[in-house]
Amino acid sequence: MKPLLFRVPKTEIESFRVQEDCLQHFYDSLHFHPEYQVTLIIEGTGTLFVGDRIDRFQPFDLFFLGSNIPHVFRSDAEYYDTTTQLNVHSISIYFRKEVFGESLFELPEMGAIKDLLIESSRGIRIGTKSDILPLMQQIIATEGFERMLSFWKILYEVVKSNNREALSSITYHQPQKENDNKRINAVFDFLMQHYAQEISLEQVAEIANMTTNAFCRFFKLHTRKTFSDFLNDIRIGHACKMLTTDKFSVSEICFACGFNNLSNFNRQFRRRMAITPTDYAKKYLMKK
Repeated sequence: MKPLLFRVPKTEIESFRVQEDCLQHFYDSLHFHPEYQVTLIIEGTGTLFVGDRIDRFQPFDLFFLGSNIPHVFRSDAEYYDTTTQLNVHSISIYFRKEVFGESLFELPEMGAIKDLLIESSRGIRIGTKSDILPLMQQIIATEGFERMLSFWKILYEVVKSNNREALSSITYHQPQKENDNKRINAVFDFLMQHYAQEISLEQVAEIANMTTNAFCRFFKLHTRKTFSDFLNDIRIGHACKMLTTDKFSVSEICFACGFNNLSNFNRQFRRRMAITPTDYAKKYLMKK
C-alpha cells in the first residue's frame, strides 16, 4: 500500500527524538519515514499495519520499526467519537543510524544491535519485560547524556529479549514513492470505516479513480494481497477484538464484522489465526 512520507520533526540539540503522544486517537494515515522508530503503546487499542501485516495492538505492546517501512497505528472506531472519554498514549523514539556514524556499528560490541537494525526492516513486536517499560517511561524525563544512556539501554534490552516477533513477511529498505498517496489512503480510510458493510470491488476502484482491473493490479503490487484478502484481514482483526470482550456470540461477531455467513467466517478466521473463533475466545479468557 502506498504510504505518505512522514517528516519527523528534527531537533538541533539532540541526536534522536523522543516523543510522547497523549491524544484522542493516533495518527491514522499509512506513512513511512527514514528514521527507525521504537514505540510503546501505553493506552489505546486498534489495528496495526506494518508492511504487509495486519494485526491488533493494545496497551504495553512495544514495536521496533525499521527505516522506511510503511506503518500505521489505526485507533478503534470508538476513539473517533467526539463524546468519548477515551484517549491514546504512547512513547516513541525516532533515530537515524547515520547520526551515530557507520563506524560505531562496526565495533564488535555493537554486533547484536547492528543485527537488530537489520531485523527491524520487517518490523518487530517485542513482548515487553518489566525492565524495558520503566526505561521507556524514564527516557521522557531525562535529557542530555542521561537520555543517551537510556536510549542505548532500551536497544540493549530489546536485543536481549527472546520474545521478538517479525511482523511483515517482506523487508523494506528503500523509501516508497509518494505518487498515489492520497488515492491509496482514501481507500484505506474507506475500508476502516465501512468494513462491517458489504463492499464491492467496483466501489473501492471508483474511490481510487481506477478501473477494477487496474485497481486490482495496483492494490496487489503495493500490499502483496488481493483486495478481498486485505479486507478479510481487517474484518478478522476486529473479530478478534470482539471475541475478547465475552459480550457477543460468534454468530453476532460474524455479521457485525461484515461476513455474510458463519461458515465463511469460521474458515477465514481459522486460515489467519490457525484456531477457531470459539477456541480463540476461550484461550483469551483463560489468560485473564
